[in-house]
Formats: sequence, structure tokens, C-alpha cells
Amino acid sequence: MRILLVDDNSTNLKLLTKLVGKLDNCEALPFASPDAVLSALPELEFDIAIIDYQMPVYNGVELYTEIVRFEKYADVPVVFVTADKDMTTRMAALNAGAIDFLTKPVNPVEFQARVQNIVSLSRARRQLADQAEWLRREVERAVGELREREQEIIHRLTLAAEYKDPETARHTLRVAAYSEAIAIELGLPSHVCHDIRLAAPMHDIGKVAMPDTVLLKQGRLTEAEYRQMQSHAEIGSDILGRSRSSLLQLASEIAASHHERWDGQGYPNRLVGTAIPISGRIVCIADNFDALTTERPYKPAWSFERTVEHILGRAGTQFDPDCVAAFERALPRIRAILEQDRREQAEEAEKAVGSASDRVA
Repeated sequence: MRILLVDDNSTNLKLLTKLVGKLDNCEALPFASPDAVLSALPELEFDIAIIDYQMPVYNGVELYTEIVRFEKYADVPVVFVTADKDMTTRMAALNAGAIDFLTKPVNPVEFQARVQNIVSLSRARRQLADQAEWLRREVERAVGELREREQEIIHRLTLAAEYKDPETARHTLRVAAYSEAIAIELGLPSHVCHDIRLAAPMHDIGKVAMPDTVLLKQGRLTEAEYRQMQSHAEIGSDILGRSRSSLLQLASEIAASHHERWDGQGYPNRLVGTAIPISGRIVCIADNFDALTTERPYKPAWSFERTVEHILGRAGTQFDPDCVAAFERALPRIRAILEQDRREQAEEAEKAVGSASDRVA
């Protein structure tokens, strides 16, 4: 325990230093002037301060006021040494943060009792702080483990959807990456952007309930088939919404709202404007961008430029204008995601051809 001692009287300073030396596991840090103390800040490390009240240039209260300008010293206990028994002086010291007083001439027995109590208090406070820090780390570790389990659940559910439609896996990962890019440009907190990326792959999980004749149909859907396909939003929300996990609740929110439109003409609930959750508004743009830039059985892939023009042109009708503006700002990142995915697909196709050739040979 390091105890700062400040007294301009050399005799008093030597006495205080000697008395601190008699305390168990305590080290004195003696200073003969306030200026010397201030020059050593903020590198000076101490746990308790014992400061003489009457000193030239700075009195004890003025010195302590300067010390606690540094946040690291804000909770350090301070004891003032004074020969002045005037209540005004003592109130000034108490208002500055004093927890005790020592009266000159200092009585060694009194010093031993009072300072030992403060030392014990400081040690107890430090132990509590250490325990609080340990508890904080344990809570962080437990929350991290829980989040890892939630991420694994989402990953496994996404893999389940892939068995019905192999293209679904790549689609969901691209939508997740695009959604995060838009969320970042929208200025959402980093943890929210990250959670949206984790939850977005589940936006179409309700399609596991769709018949293969509808889900895998080569060509445009009939009106009845289209209405049936629309039900995947509510089904997906219901599947995910029964969980108590905040991440799966977010995924449920996205599943239910990513086909809503800003003008209220979407589905399943015909929500309007900001009544649509921000996560759904973001994923709506990401999902549409990916659908348009990807080849489907009923249409060729649109160019990047045509798709961007289409989305920008629907700000305020189909899409949230603020989210469209964020999408536009995120275009360099979105283009990079798209090009990287296409390179990976080309490499996988090349490997598949090579493997087939090896088997024939």
C-alpha cells in the first residue's frame, strides 16, 4: 500500500514517513512541497494521501483539488493534517473529499489507529474491485459462449435450408454481408451491424415449409403459387420467434419484415414506413439486390449498374430512402463482396470440373 505524504515542514515529514514505515506492508512516498507532487503527476502511483493543510503556494485543499483533476486519483482516500480546529477549515477539507483529519502535533498512537483503518478500508475496496473485474470477465465469457451457441444454431438452420435449394446458402451469406455493409453506412452501432449480419441468413428460413414443386419450379410462379410462397415470411418468423435468444428474435424480426415495403404495399402485414423494423428495411434492399444480380430459372442476372439504378429509383416507394442512401454509400464494399463471391464460385466450378476429369481418367 503506497501512501503519499505531503508536508513542507521537514521534521513533520520525517515523522510521518517513520510512522508509515511501522504500518504493515505500507510504503511512504514523501514530498516536501505541493509543486513537487504536481510535477510528478499523473505518473505517481499511490493508494492513500496524507496532506498537510497549511502550506505555501497551495494549501492542502488546493493541492488535492489539482490532484483529483486526474481521474485515476478520484477515489483515493485523503487525510488532512492540520493544527487549525476551526470548523470552516475542516468543512473545506470535507468538501474537497477528506475522509479523516490528523491534528498537529501528530500523536503516533492516533496516527497508527486512524491510518491503519484507512489502509484496511482501501485494501477491502481493492479486493471488491478485483472481484468485480473478475465477475465482469466471467459474465463476458459466458455471454460470448452463449453467442457462439446462437451463431452455431443459425448456421445449422441455414445448412438445413441448403438441402432443399443449394443456391440458398450462397444467397443467404451474400445478403448477410450486404446487410452489414448497409447497416454500417446507416451509422448503426457496431454490435447491431454485426448482429444483423449474423441474423440475416435466416430471412428465408420459412421456405423449408414450401413444397418442392413451388420452391424449385423452373419458371414463373402462378398467382396461387406466389401467394403460397409469400407465407414463408410468417412461417420463418414463427419458427424463430419462439426462441428466447435475442439473436434469434432479431432473425425472426427480419424474416417477418424483409418483404414489407416503405409504401405499405408489401407483405405479410402491409406495414408502412418506420413501422417496419430497421433490420427488415435493410435486409429488404440487400435481398432485392442479390435477387436481381443473380441468375434465376425465370430470368438472367442483371448487371450491377442496372440493379443499382433500379434500387435508387425505388427510394420512398419500395425502400426506405435513408437505407437506400446508405446502400449507395456502401456500393464500393457491396461490389467487392459480389466480385469476391463470383471468384469463389468460379474456383469451385473449376475444381469440380477437375475432379470429374480425374474420375474419368
